[in-house]
Amino acid sequence: MSFASVVKNEVSKLEKDDIYNISTLSAIIRLIGNTSDSIKIMTENASVARYVFKCFKTLFNINLKVTVRKGYNFNKNYIYILETKNKKETILKEVGLFNRNIPEEFIIGDEELIRSYLRGVFISVGSINDPKTSRYHLEFLVDNIEYANFLSDLLNNFDLNCKILNRDNKYMVYIKEAEKIGDFLRIIEASSALLYYEDIRIYRDHKNMTNRLNNCEQANVDKIINTAYEQIKDINTIKDLDLLGEKEKVVAYYRLKYPEASLLELSKIISMETGSSITKSGLYHRFKKINLLADRIRKSNVNKNE
Repeated sequence: MSFASVVKNEVSKLEKDDIYNISTLSAIIRLIGNTSDSIKIMTENASVARYVFKCFKTLFNINLKVTVRKGYNFNKNYIYILETKNKKETILKEVGLFNRNIPEEFIIGDEELIRSYLRGVFISVGSINDPKTSRYHLEFLVDNIEYANFLSDLLNNFDLNCKILNRDNKYMVYIKEAEKIGDFLRIIEASSALLYYEDIRIYRDHKNMTNRLNNCEQANVDKIINTAYEQIKDINTIKDLDLLGEKEKVVAYYRLKYPEASLLELSKIISMETGSSITKSGLYHRFKKINLLADRIRKSNVNKNE
């Protein structure tokens, strides 16, 4: 079972008052319902089908006709079709959809009603990647730009930073930020799914941070090795260390003795073994003098060869 199905199963089983079920049902009818001749709702999720059936029974005292059939083509899932021809106009008015693309204001009149409506949106057209197996992604695929903008505004009331993308004659309203997706699960009260999601997110964030630190550490090691290699090359170019001043002779000797030490480590070693304190910065300046002398020798050798 996909993670999206797990979330839909959970939120469709929440026990809510009639007023909130009306808002949830409004989104379901708008997004996966057909209201041309009757009210017909199609879903692949059995839990969602049970929720819809229960809502119609409780809210309108209607027993929906239920048909179950196999999915088309390679889709092996069952499709649940729930239909009624009774009280069609009354029902559409009750859910704020009579001759409307966007529901009436009373359906989303306060924050709790918006949360309920968003549950219905996710139940109908929501999709969320399993954080364990894929990138963070939450999306809703809707049929026109007016509704996409309406849904985007609802989501952004909660600062979810959602975006809209045109895709195959439909519009995808989506969220990519891991933290915002977690916030959405919290908004629709998918508590168990949220705990699972956050556990995985924390683990992945920790793993990514560890990898970044390891990469950073490796980069530092590579830098230390390359620096030491260049310094040793300069010392070998000079050959006659008597050409160096006394201070530069000391650092050249210790660099050859400790070829893998960083400048900080080398400064501590020299300070401890010679009894004469030297800082990392002081060590850098002495190696700079060695480098300048080595460059002059290399240029001189090039001129002789020419």
